Amino acid sequence: MIRFSESAPFSPISYSYEIDNILYKKKSQYQEIIVVENPYFGKIMLLDNVVQVTERDEFFYHEMLTHIAMHTHPNPKNIVVIGGGDGGTVREVLRHDCVERVYFIEIDKEVINTAKEYFPTIAGAVDDLRVLIKPMDGALFVKEVKDIDVLIVDSTDIIGFAESLFSDEFFRAVKGCLTKNGIFVTHTESLHFHKKMVIEMQHRLKGIFPIVDLYTTPLATYPGNWWAFAIASLSLNPRVYSRPCVSGTRYYDSEIHGQCFLTKGFYDKLINNRLDW
Repeated sequence: MIRFSESAPFSPISYSYEIDNILYKKKSQYQEIIVVENPYFGKIMLLDNVVQVTERDEFFYHEMLTHIAMHTHPNPKNIVVIGGGDGGTVREVLRHDCVERVYFIEIDKEVINTAKEYFPTIAGAVDDLRVLIKPMDGALFVKEVKDIDVLIVDSTDIIGFAESLFSDEFFRAVKGCLTKNGIFVTHTESLHFHKKMVIEMQHRLKGIFPIVDLYTTPLATYPGNWWAFAIASLSLNPRVYSRPCVSGTRYYDSEIHGQCFLTKGFYDKLINNRLDW
């Protein structure tokens, strides 16, 4: 049996996985794409030797990245998903019947093609007629689109070609493309391992958006396991959900929505750098 050791960027530890089979391996224009089988997690997709998605636990990440913002908005119709080539975020967005258009912006179309072949339960919604796939840089796309209700960034780690999705210029362009009730959400790595990055992202977003907050969820396969999400809004309080929970979710519900945000006391200590770890 083969073992694979992952050394994710910015992580002080490595994770090791047993591999039963290597199902697919290809170098795209942007990165190396590998699909393997693990006896516990099932099929796993690796991008440049970093785990991106597993069959067993992907729903924790995709549901939490998507539904906090989608349920904060009372009637989200036009959605942008940047990254997320595995299709899981698009799948979750389309659980909301009010959605009319999803702009799916994935710079590496080979990731989408691979997910459709090897992860059909995750990528099965990307061919929905409401989904418009654009293989391009999301930082460029946000400069040419308007009237977006929810914009979700589902990127790889904040390095390489993904860095443009975490710049002040990008955040200002996002603000400019949103409707008056528009909401933006992105992952900001692990609160355990990447605390400085989490804090920096909160402060940068606060310089651009009037409402900024932070919520977390446990994730088994991402280094640090306590994953943080930055959410920014032009008018709505993301701690308040506006609609009943959509059907089909496995983890997210209205109770999770109310409990996943940091307490205000802990949040204040965090962003003012009064926590020593």
